[in-house]
Amino acid sequence: MELKTPALSAPALRQIPVLMAGLVIALPVAIVLVTGLAEGGGAAWDHIRDTLLLRYLTGTLAVLTLTAILCLLMAVPAAWLVTMFRFPGRGLFEWLLVLPLAAPGYVLAYAWSDLAGVGGPLQSALRDATGWSARDYWFPDISSLPGLSFVLACTLYPYVYLTARAAFISQSVCTMEAARSLGASAGRTFWSVALPAARPAIAAGLALALMEAAADYGAAEFLGVPTLTFGIVRAWKSFGEPAAAARLAFVLLALILTFVIVERHLRGRAGTQQSSIRWRQIPRAMLSGPAAIGAATFCASLFALAFALPVGRLVWRSLEAGARSTRVWDALGNSVLLASAGAALAFILALIIALSIRAKGPLATFARIAASSGYAIPGAVLALGALAVIAALPVTLSGITALAALAWVYAVRFTAAGTEPMAAALARAPVSIGQAAQSLGASPFRRTFAVDLPVAMSGAAAAALVLFVEALKELPATLMLRPFNWDTLSVRAYAYASDERLASAALPALLITLAGLLPVILLSWQISRARPGGAA
Repeated sequence: MELKTPALSAPALRQIPVLMAGLVIALPVAIVLVTGLAEGGGAAWDHIRDTLLLRYLTGTLAVLTLTAILCLLMAVPAAWLVTMFRFPGRGLFEWLLVLPLAAPGYVLAYAWSDLAGVGGPLQSALRDATGWSARDYWFPDISSLPGLSFVLACTLYPYVYLTARAAFISQSVCTMEAARSLGASAGRTFWSVALPAARPAIAAGLALALMEAAADYGAAEFLGVPTLTFGIVRAWKSFGEPAAAARLAFVLLALILTFVIVERHLRGRAGTQQSSIRWRQIPRAMLSGPAAIGAATFCASLFALAFALPVGRLVWRSLEAGARSTRVWDALGNSVLLASAGAALAFILALIIALSIRAKGPLATFARIAASSGYAIPGAVLALGALAVIAALPVTLSGITALAALAWVYAVRFTAAGTEPMAAALARAPVSIGQAAQSLGASPFRRTFAVDLPVAMSGAAAAALVLFVEALKELPATLMLRPFNWDTLSVRAYAYASDERLASAALPALLITLAGLLPVILLSWQISRARPGGAA
């Protein structure tokens, strides 16, 4: 009697791609967790645990605490001012204040180190104006824990600014008017009404900023501040112990998971404001006199510190370097090739997950959680997972294998950045479109390709651009996995800066920043257009 293998049903076949996508993303994270828990780490881990772990942990917590304070002080007042008031330059500052998001932390660290160093233009101008010598005055040291926190806050505060601005824009207008009609001043309305309502959104932006700060390696290493990510890369590069690095990565993962849990808790406790007129355009109050000057000065100073001064210094240094930076153009080609490969893989995974989200089901939930987890995990940790997978295979880490591993790590790290725009595009499409296709006899596969896929692709351009730029900026994973003597822009900038050749580091750092400007500007424009009541 012949036994027949039962054929898989159409719904089961449709679940295979999303299951594979979730496994591809979750594998390196799972490997790091297993390695960190199961393996001892050897003598290197004993040394790190006894002499360095407390230093790494306290350094990380201190940097995150100070960065959080600075981000809130920078972002929340700026978001409130550009949302609720009219003053000179408000419309310009609304999108200028997002631009620092285009510059990675290590780029701003290079620029500010050059600006604020003893031989830099700031201290030179101070000595020229006063006649002092370098020993006659105190000047903030950028190569310090507060200096690192300042640099990270400059590049990461836009996360908080964007979420706070979106919360202030969507708040209930009648609630605000009721507070003012009861005699509350603008300041009391902010503290008692607007800020509590926006707290979950601000917490979400701050959690994202702190996850990025915890993942930073380039700025921490350059400025000499010991953090967990710095320790992970050092354990792998200097000690040659992946198991010890995995143990440190486990500590970092626990810290990041804490951020995620706290943010979800705050979001879950948040209520929603109900109002029949909450979608009316927010009436902005006109500021005049000292108030208008103060608001414009605050926004201008924030933009200057976070973007204009450091990027302007990079432009100046790039012009000085000139022909001496010819190796940068080879690195540019490598960066475009590698970022394109990583973005393409991430795009495919994001598209599969976005299409599955609309159909719902446990596998779609698993894949979406895996993608979100990958985005929250530092590139150095994912690189360790990829190295462990490669070590278990009959291949060596060289040439095409290393590049394929890097593209995989990029995809794991940034798939969530592509999933959300496409999932949002699908969520905006009327359910009746799919129902009409089904009523006309379209099979599930035909509906996917004829209806769902074109709708999802409406958010594809922005997703692809974001994925490419994020891959272009990634540093620690690229340092750990790249083939020998195969540089990208981020690696070349890091190498020059490590050798104190800041003039040469300026051009690759500037190119990375310029590549990130377009998606940041598009993001700010979309938020402005999406406000209740239309653009203003």
